[in-house]
Amino acid sequence: MQSLIGTGVALVTPFRKDFSIDTEALKRIVNFSIDGGVEYLVVLGTTAENATLSHDEKELVIQTIIEANNGRLPLVLGLGGNNTLKVVEELKTRDLSQFVAILSVSPYYNKPTQEGIYQHFKAVADASPIPVILYNVPGRTASNMLPSTVLRLANDFKNIVAIKEAAGDMVQAMQLMKNKPKDFLVISGDDMIALPMVLAGGSGVISVIGQGFPKEFSEMIRLGLNRKVDDAYKLQYLFSDCIDMIFEQGNPAGIKQVFQSLGITENTVRLPLVKVDESLAGRIDQFVKKINKIA
Repeated sequence: MQSLIGTGVALVTPFRKDFSIDTEALKRIVNFSIDGGVEYLVVLGTTAENATLSHDEKELVIQTIIEANNGRLPLVLGLGGNNTLKVVEELKTRDLSQFVAILSVSPYYNKPTQEGIYQHFKAVADASPIPVILYNVPGRTASNMLPSTVLRLANDFKNIVAIKEAAGDMVQAMQLMKNKPKDFLVISGDDMIALPMVLAGGSGVISVIGQGFPKEFSEMIRLGLNRKVDDAYKLQYLFSDCIDMIFEQGNPAGIKQVFQSLGITENTVRLPLVKVDESLAGRIDQFVKKINKIA
């Protein structure tokens, strides 16, 4: 899975002011990310607000991204949930021929035990015709997939090839990297510690901010992978304030404000999310102007 090393971006779903999907803006975002040098695209992740999309809207997003990408970069599809049978059924019926892997979140809301998490992903791995990336994000799921569970899955199923680790815990991430099978990838799901994770042995990041600043952020990760530490940290510290800002009032409200500041799409989000307030919008706009001057 060499195609998953580097920077992947979890694409937003742009909406018009009437909350309908803006497919032209989505094409612009795809092209902006590709032109900026990211390594792969993640479709229908959390950042895509997929919890608020209908079935038909999800299909529209998938097809729009496939067509805009036109085979240029590998695509990863977000496909998970807290109803194991439903996830398995979708894996058996969906056409996954355009994707190199699925990104499957640990079950949320149900708060399963570690054994329950293992059995869920066992069913996912058995059903999936393509490789599986586990996704651990305790801040959203209310349960932490422990390293022991991840390593058990990685060792038991050849098609479980990676984890997007978004617990925000460097010690936990280092435990994974120390004990993982040789070819298993540990991918940061947290923009702020993506570079430290890469330097500790991680394979890259699935990023939110990376789609707003693809050139700079993907270069930072490449510098980290090539152990050019001083140059990498210059970019890390340049973006650290903005990383805080885009998550300050929720994701993807912050990154959509970046896109509005760039003139790529509206900053519209669907309820229960709301757009960032005027103060934060102003700070993000000033940061975008600063980066544009440097570039």
